[in-house]
Amino acid sequence: MLRSSILVINYIKFNLNVIKFNLQTCLIILNICAVENLMQSRSLRKLAMRMRYYQMMKNDLYMTSTERLDLKVLAWTWETSAILLICLSHYLRAWEAWVAWEARASRNRAVDGQDEYYNIVLNFKEAVFGVEKEIEITRLESCGTCDGSGAKPGTKPSKCSTCGGQGQVVSSARTPLGVFQQVMTCSSCGGTGETFSPCNTCSGDGRVRRTKRISLKVPAGVDSGSRLRVRSEGNAGRRGGSPGDLFVIIEVMPDPVLKRDDTNILYTCKVSYIDAILGTTIKVPTVDGMVDLKIPAGTQPSTTLVMAKKGVPVLSKRNMRGDQLVRVQVEIPKRLSSEEKKLIEELADLSKGKTATSRR
Repeated sequence: MLRSSILVINYIKFNLNVIKFNLQTCLIILNICAVENLMQSRSLRKLAMRMRYYQMMKNDLYMTSTERLDLKVLAWTWETSAILLICLSHYLRAWEAWVAWEARASRNRAVDGQDEYYNIVLNFKEAVFGVEKEIEITRLESCGTCDGSGAKPGTKPSKCSTCGGQGQVVSSARTPLGVFQQVMTCSSCGGTGETFSPCNTCSGDGRVRRTKRISLKVPAGVDSGSRLRVRSEGNAGRRGGSPGDLFVIIEVMPDPVLKRDDTNILYTCKVSYIDAILGTTIKVPTVDGMVDLKIPAGTQPSTTLVMAKKGVPVLSKRNMRGDQLVRVQVEIPKRLSSEEKKLIEELADLSKGKTATSRR
């Protein structure tokens, strides 16, 4: 029994020594953090006071073993909380420094120019066969006076006196939860960390708006809503960035006679009932001009005839074309002359007799 009691007492002493070592280490870390202004937090100050209280109470000879064990658990909890808070503080400071560095680097990095858009109207045949047009656009170009730097010729940028070249300023405010810091972009330099005398031509932007004429080649087969991309013909970039692209939005005017359905062209022609019965050849308008179309004998109303490869060229495949679809409307006269009526009646009798003979 006595041996067991001695072992328990030694075990408790060993654990108390371990806790003492950890507490001393933690206090050293807290003292370092105090130098770095990390002790401003109320929670850290309270933890330090509790640890010092534990150092004073652990030597109390009148404490029972249960009280010492409770004190040991409390000390371990305080120690863990202090370490977590210290690690979190260091992590937040490192994160804040990295974000500030990344923001400063991004502000000094080259910025690509924005894309420019232009609307163009084509007639029906220009959209079908393609066309080359000259268009006039207005865009931002690099300033020739300052070579795009935005600074007045003969001057050099200097470090911003407000932010010290950091591009950011920190404002602090004391709250019940501690000191609250807010990082903001420097209003004096706009976040670049440098100030300079602006160019008189571009007012410090490094770009000026100019008008330029561009030769645009429209491919065959475009339609309303098609977009053409002309690379590097958009707005100029900042600080040496690449220029944007020019996007041309196409609108096609409809044709009064021919209708378009993707790569096919639709047309409706009218023929007399005599031509529909006997057959004939008519002139049909196409995108290639007037073309002869043969109407077969016995053509029924609303029959669709196909004129192969008379449609719209497939975009980016000029050798492939759609078809022209011709819908036949058979015109039936509302009034007939006496001779026409007599001939139609004779034809009807002949047709009835032919039908009766075939039934026998």
